[in-house]
Amino acid sequence: MQKFPLATERHRYAQEWKARTGCKIMGYFCTYVPEEIVYAAGILPVRVLGSHEPQDLAEPHIFSMFCPFCRDCLAEGLRGNYDYLDGISHAQSCLHIRQSFESWQMHIPRAYSHYLFMPANLQSPSAQTCLEEELLEFKNTLEKWIGTPITAKALNESVEVYNLNRRLLRQLYELRKGDPPAISGAETMRITLASQFMDKKEHNQILQQLLQELAHSPRKIAPGPRVMVLGSENDDTELVELTESLGANVVIDDHCTGSRYFWNEVIPPSPSMGEGKGEGEHTDKILQAIASRYINRPPCPQKDLRDRRRFTHILKLAEEYKIQAAMLIQQKFCDPHELDIPPLQELFTRKGIPNIFLEVDVTTPVGQFRTRIEAFLETMQLELA
Repeated sequence: MQKFPLATERHRYAQEWKARTGCKIMGYFCTYVPEEIVYAAGILPVRVLGSHEPQDLAEPHIFSMFCPFCRDCLAEGLRGNYDYLDGISHAQSCLHIRQSFESWQMHIPRAYSHYLFMPANLQSPSAQTCLEEELLEFKNTLEKWIGTPITAKALNESVEVYNLNRRLLRQLYELRKGDPPAISGAETMRITLASQFMDKKEHNQILQQLLQELAHSPRKIAPGPRVMVLGSENDDTELVELTESLGANVVIDDHCTGSRYFWNEVIPPSPSMGEGKGEGEHTDKILQAIASRYINRPPCPQKDLRDRRRFTHILKLAEEYKIQAAMLIQQKFCDPHELDIPPLQELFTRKGIPNIFLEVDVTTPVGQFRTRIEAFLETMQLELA
């Protein structure tokens, strides 16, 4: 079976894809960017991620008190590793990653850049209308850039491709409900990360083959404590690998690089809604459906206003995946998650779920946490015995 490229191979994959197709590539800085619209324009959206290597390139451009992840992303651009990008886009989320995006605009200019205002209060009745207007503007700027219209047909096809990918990833996550799970957390994480830089059609084909393979031959995984990992952006597979090497099974996550990225689908307008309507009206309906998907996806803390609705979603995941422990991760200086961690710890403790908090720096090795994670797992197993 063809293998998923690793996150460390994302630049090579993108360059080869571009040479093979002759199409444009756009980097996006936040998963609230509506990739369906980009893909419908014939452009490959790839998520901008860092290299996890110590760096000082970003220091003149971004505050050192900003999170390591946003500085690492900017450093990758300053090194020239993303020179194959034709455009960049960002949907408003935290101020730290926005600073990375704005620094790219100033110091690593591309032929196209677009800042999409994503409402912070998604619980507001006006959020839907606001985002629909933003998506229409985004579509218009893309059309002006590529010189051709993005048709309702192209949008529908793009939504179908993306919905299939989300459905397949949900099926993959379902396999982790078993005890032991049919696939490890580290392998699942690598597959989910690959979906954020691969052509979704290619990713879907490989993922379908893998699911068929797993249906007949699950991975040989030893039983172990069932752990949930959640918190700040986490594309560091080494942390999950470390945790699983100590005998635990990471069975579910709540990250923007993990389950939050794909958890809900776009509910497309029914075919009858397009009957008798012009191209413009049909396009508007699809954009409404896309806006609804991004508003109703499991939110990050930055978008979980005014009520904390994501806690209900997290507890549901904890119950469905029968977790026995939670690992809460915060990228250093990540303000939104820093405010979220204490009530989450209290929530898990109240539910009798042992939990551990780790403040991480994506540019430093995770080996420093080995002793703490090992001690936590041993203590947890003694309490459960």
